[in-house]
Amino acid sequence: MGRGWGLFIGLLGVGWLLCSGHGEERQQETAAQRCFCQVSGYLDDCTCDVETIDKFNNYRLFPRLQKLLESDYFRYYKVNLKKPCPFWSDINQCGRRDCAVKPCHSDEVPDGIKSASYKYSEEANLIEECEQAERLGAVDESLSEETQKAVLQWTKHDDSSDSFCEVDDIQSPDAEYVDLLLNPERYTGYKGPDAWRIWSVIYEENCFKPQTIQRPLNPLASGQGKSKENTFYSWLEGLCVEKRAFYRLISGLHASINVHLSARYLLQDTWLEKKWGHNVTEFQQRFDGILTEGEGPRRLKNLYFLYLIELRALSKVLPFFERPDFQLFTGNKVQDAENKVLLLEILHEIKSFPLHFDENSFFAGDKNEAHKLKEDFRLHFRNISRIMDCVGCFKCRLWGKLQTQGLGTALKILFSEKLIANMPESGPSYEFQLTRQEIVSLFNAFGRISTSVRELENFRHLLQDVH
Repeated sequence: MGRGWGLFIGLLGVGWLLCSGHGEERQQETAAQRCFCQVSGYLDDCTCDVETIDKFNNYRLFPRLQKLLESDYFRYYKVNLKKPCPFWSDINQCGRRDCAVKPCHSDEVPDGIKSASYKYSEEANLIEECEQAERLGAVDESLSEETQKAVLQWTKHDDSSDSFCEVDDIQSPDAEYVDLLLNPERYTGYKGPDAWRIWSVIYEENCFKPQTIQRPLNPLASGQGKSKENTFYSWLEGLCVEKRAFYRLISGLHASINVHLSARYLLQDTWLEKKWGHNVTEFQQRFDGILTEGEGPRRLKNLYFLYLIELRALSKVLPFFERPDFQLFTGNKVQDAENKVLLLEILHEIKSFPLHFDENSFFAGDKNEAHKLKEDFRLHFRNISRIMDCVGCFKCRLWGKLQTQGLGTALKILFSEKLIANMPESGPSYEFQLTRQEIVSLFNAFGRISTSVRELENFRHLLQDVH
């Protein structure tokens, strides 16, 4: 018995040395261990472990989700990339060709999407009339009573306080359709002080952090050190679960974007061809436990936390998409029907995930305090969505706007559980609605996070033999 316990304790000690980098084994540690050794087991504030997420995402969900996102309904996103930055005027626009976005010509977008871009559903043939009525600022009396009511309810919905994002006015002449498959998120060369300022404003002014607390590895701050890191995480752990979750969502989004940039890096640029692929050095600089002073693995765990939040939102919104009146309308009846079947298969798969995040711990205290905290939460995130108009790289701005709107839609869903539960089984849903823009951003944003989780497996393999 004694020898058994001695062997067990010895093995624990070896494992600790390998993961912490202590002892002589430190020099034998691979880059994969330095990036991923701490990214395992259960996540903070969750009952789910990383290994369960990896298996579920990479082998059960990822292939079908990518197929859905390649369909016409999800590949075309309408966005205004010409909106001025509301916070500062000295934006240095990225002049690199990889920063540019190629908008769609009018004839490239399916007619059904253009006519029904404002809303969704079976009543798509009435949408154009509804849009015209709204633009005129009145409800056309020649419309049916049901359609008049829908117009008024939709207007009320769009102006309501449940939105976590400041969305683009898709009726603006500056709003254009973009084919997301032809404008993929990847490394553009946009970096340095301008890019740092975006993230610094997000973290320093919108994550409930006092100015006296310095964030680790802030490139715009001086005097970084271990004591600053310890102070920051002591402060973070002392926050309520909602504010701590807010920071982890933003950190997770930041990490996911950095994974994409490292996985689709410009490796070769000649007059013959451009070659994009995995840049392990770039990945290490962002996530290696030693190079980032322990910060990198924390970022990756926050990415998994973000995955769980958006996964949970998709599981909760299933009843909305199951209604017979809902369709992914593009005008192609056969493809629309097939895509709805695929969408519901994906959502039922997500529903079956065994370790969903429990959002009931959010805003569960005193009703007045909870209401104020929820409003602060919403306004802070809404402000972050406005900061995306300050990004100097247009392709980065496109994907930043889409992913913040997608996360904002996920949060809206999580905080609308009762409204979703009370939806009618058929006919318009007046209390809870999603626009086509919200639907496209929701699934594409989750597709980006899903891709990040898949790419982490690729980087694990690539870094196994790197020291």
